[in-house]
Amino acid sequence: MELIQQLISQVNGVVWGLPMLVIILGIGIYLNIGLKFMPFFNIGRAFKLLWKGRKNTQDQGGEIPPFQALMTALSATIGTGNIAGVATALFIGGPGALFWMWMTALLGMATKYSEAVLAVKYRETDRHGNHVGGPMYYIKNGMGKKWAWLGTAFALFGTFACFGIGNGVQINSIAQVMHSTFDFSPLIVGLVVMTLSGAVLLGGIKRIGAFAGALVPLMGIAYVACGLIILLLNVDKIGGAVALVLEQAFTPTSAQGGFAGATVWMAIRFGVARGVFSNEAGLGSAPHCSCQCTNR
Repeated sequence: MELIQQLISQVNGVVWGLPMLVIILGIGIYLNIGLKFMPFFNIGRAFKLLWKGRKNTQDQGGEIPPFQALMTALSATIGTGNIAGVATALFIGGPGALFWMWMTALLGMATKYSEAVLAVKYRETDRHGNHVGGPMYYIKNGMGKKWAWLGTAFALFGTFACFGIGNGVQINSIAQVMHSTFDFSPLIVGLVVMTLSGAVLLGGIKRIGAFAGALVPLMGIAYVACGLIILLLNVDKIGGAVALVLEQAFTPTSAQGGFAGATVWMAIRFGVARGVFSNEAGLGSAPHCSCQCTNR
C-alpha cells in the first residue's frame, strides 16, 4: 500500500506540475479573451435561461431537457469538491490556496462554457437514435482524423479517472463521516450507496436527468443556505479572513494552528488543483451531460 501511495504521489507531482497549471490558467485566460469575457457579462442572462429551461420540459430533439442536463453536470461539483476539497487545499496550501481556487473558478467559467458548446456542436447520433458526445467526439469531429487518437486517449484515461475522482473520493468521504459520527461500518455504507446509485444509473440518462433535476436544486439551496448561516455567525471575522487569504496568496504560510505551512508555489498548486476538482472546468465531465440535452 505504501508503494502504491508513493507511486500515486510521484505521478500526481508530475501531472499537477508547473506545465499543467500554466495550461489550465492560460487556457482560461485565452478563452475569456476570445469570448470577450462573455461569461462575466451574461450572468444575469444565464439565470434567466436557467429559469426558462426549468419551466420548459418539452421534447426538442434530445434525451433530457437543458435544465436536467445542467443539474446532472452540477451534481458532481456541489459536495465533496467544495467541502473536503477546500479543506484539503487550505491545510496543505495555506489560506492563500483559496485565492487561487477563486481564480480557477472565475477563469473556468469560459472553459466550461466552451466544453458544453463543443459537446453539443460535435455530438453524434448512434444507431439507436441516442445522442452521444463529449471531448472524444469533439476532438475527433472538430480537430480532424489525425487527432482521433487523442480522443481515444481521453476516453481511456477518463474511464480510469471515474474510479478515482468520479466515485472513490466521494464514497470515502461519506463512509469516513458516517463511521466517525455514527460508527457505521464503511463497508455497509459503501454497499448502501452503491445500491442507491445503481438504481439511478441503470435507468439510463433519462432517469439520471430526472433524479438530478429533482435533487440537485434542493442540494444547492441547502449548501448555499448553510454557507450563509456560517458566514452570518462569523460575520465579524470575514474581513480578517479575506485579508489573510489575499495576503498569503503571494507570501509563504508558517505552520501554525490548523495549517501545515506552505510556500507560494504550494498555495498556487493546491489552489488550482482543488479548484479544478471542485468545479471540474477542463476535466471534460460536463460535456457528457451537455451533449444529451435538447436543442434549446
